[in-house]
Amino acid sequence: MTIDERRIAEELRTMAGEAAPVDPVLYVTRTLARRRRRAWSVAGFAGLAAAAAVVTAVIVPLPDGLGPGTAAGVATLPANTPEQARFVRECMPKGGPVHNMDGNRRIAEHGRADDFRVLVEYRDEGGSTALVGSDAGFVLCTPTEQRDMAERPVFTYWGFEPPGDLAGFSGDLQVDAYTSHTHSYTVGAQRIQRDDVYRVVTGRVSDAVRRVEVDWADGRRTAARIANGFFIVRVIGRPVREPGEEEATVLDSPPVTVTAYGDGGQVLRQEKDVAFGPLGRGSG
Repeated sequence: MTIDERRIAEELRTMAGEAAPVDPVLYVTRTLARRRRRAWSVAGFAGLAAAAAVVTAVIVPLPDGLGPGTAAGVATLPANTPEQARFVRECMPKGGPVHNMDGNRRIAEHGRADDFRVLVEYRDEGGSTALVGSDAGFVLCTPTEQRDMAERPVFTYWGFEPPGDLAGFSGDLQVDAYTSHTHSYTVGAQRIQRDDVYRVVTGRVSDAVRRVEVDWADGRRTAARIANGFFIVRVIGRPVREPGEEEATVLDSPPVTVTAYGDGGQVLRQEKDVAFGPLGRGSG
């Protein structure tokens, strides 16, 4: 029997429009089930020191003068440096974004790798995750030595529907994604695979914003990296147990609060109860 994946995607979008918000436990459980050789790394959750020792990811420099406390307009995308262009190509080995459940199926209408720019990158001792976007939408890229286990470049439209509206958000803050991204790596002579799962929040800001912070609802509060009118931030995820399970195997991902601040530290905009969900919203 032939499976019509596009028809299935359309039906799922219809169901999602009528359903309750995404259940993060169910979403991550399904994600784990379909990822080949993917398993949660308890050691990775316990600390990042071991991960830091083995990470050899490419660190992509951002344009001079852009960093925490600096925001620019988002009507025009920045140009990639040669190193950034290589970073994008490595993130999209099929030449562009791919299907969220089939890494070999490129979706041509979502653009080519050459259409995408490195917009902003968050780095920590475990590696990095970058927001990489075109005029139409964006993907997330988390560099890894384990190329065959790298996260797929799943595309999401700006504004969550085609053709994508890069500059069309109101106010000073637009949260475009609160999701998870995984960094896979190996340790030891036997090259045992580890998977560190991060909670990631990313989006756009006006040129009045000088700082963005995320309250992760678990006692942690983190300042985002801001560049080119975009922001991104990540923290290492924590596993929790499902009812009836003996081991903690799913991501704890409660709703978060995202706050944008101005020059004098005043709150310009705050988004509360931002729900966790998959990439690809509105993209088929």
